[in-house]
Amino acid sequence: MLLFVNPIYNPALRESMGKGEGAIIFGNLISRIIKVFLIGGVLLCFLYLMLGGFQWITSGGEKEGVQSAKQKITQAIVGLAILACSWAIIVLLGKFLGIQLLGGPIKLPTPE
Repeated sequence: MLLFVNPIYNPALRESMGKGEGAIIFGNLISRIIKVFLIGGVLLCFLYLMLGGFQWITSGGEKEGVQSAKQKITQAIVGLAILACSWAIIVLLGKFLGIQLLGGPIKLPTPE
């Protein structure tokens, strides 16, 4: 095993990204990317759900408008279900493999 007495630090990185080994910085980056995609997906689903509701209200009872609004609402709910399932899979994989994926930097299990 190769140990570095004086590791190389990147002064351009913020403290929140870590200033240690490359694996820690890469783990922080992957964890943040996963969080951004999950939060962005949820926000987009809620926006699409509100758009479908607004379209339903403003359709004036037209059959085509109501049908289109129902499809948007259904698609938004399916999207939320897919995001919830993907979050659950990420958490389960983290528990089974001993890797923390969402709570900060990715922490790999260490041999004891």
